[in-house]
Amino acid sequence: MRYACIDRRRRSYPIRMMCRSLKVSASGYYAWRNRPASRRTRLNRALTQTIRLIHAQSDGTYGSPRIHAELRASGLTCGRAKVARLMRNAGLKGCPKRRFRVSSKRGLVRASNLLEQDFSAAAANERWASDITFIWTGQGWLYLAVVMDLYSRKIIGWSMSRRINRHIVVDAMKMALNRRRPERGLIHHSDRGSQYLSDDFQDLLLQHGITCSMSDRGSCYDNAVVESFFASLKRERTKRRSYRTRDEARADLFEYIEHFYNRQRRHGYVGNISPVAFEERTMRA
Repeated sequence: MRYACIDRRRRSYPIRMMCRSLKVSASGYYAWRNRPASRRTRLNRALTQTIRLIHAQSDGTYGSPRIHAELRASGLTCGRAKVARLMRNAGLKGCPKRRFRVSSKRGLVRASNLLEQDFSAAAANERWASDITFIWTGQGWLYLAVVMDLYSRKIIGWSMSRRINRHIVVDAMKMALNRRRPERGLIHHSDRGSQYLSDDFQDLLLQHGITCSMSDRGSCYDNAVVESFFASLKRERTKRRSYRTRDEARADLFEYIEHFYNRQRRHGYVGNISPVAFEERTMRA
């Protein structure tokens, strides 16, 4: 331990001075330093390099739980605590979640809350949920509307616009409908924003036999799953970027949603695999 302490500080202080202070011999330190690394040390170094690679591939977003899952998926067995320790030693961190703050939204009563904070689904195209968020760019705000299938947590529809109006949610829903072709009886859940209350959006739901569900007034938890997706998007991507233009933001949001989140990012709700992998595994004929 004394030799390791000296070694960590050898570029800051004279080695012989530190040896005298810690009452060890300089020759003993040099013998320790030139000694071949132990098998355990070599394995830890190799594992740390693999962890660095996985961390970089996740764009620096993965913490020890997801990196541990990636290691297990690739056939490497090690404890989660060990992964966390090696990450600390290497100065690697993920993007930790922030505490969820309660906010209130006002809206007219238009539909019942059919989910009542039960965001589970027994099959695909049984329950969808939607919401809108905003991203700052050098040209002003860019708004993003998404549609999520609660079965797999996959984003199945999305739309971006410089304006927050009914068209953005209609376009996101049309993308989801074209991709999934759901049968009648699907439940769609959202907040009570004016975009979702618009005649155009409500007519689209009615046309496809979709039952409308809306959050209770003043309860942010009633659409917590999509809010959680937005929190991950901002924590892992948009707050770590500076977008000069809306087009630059659009391209990055597309990459995050379609390539990273849907196809690569591990999601705890679906067994720590990606939404696409979960659907392929469970919906296979």
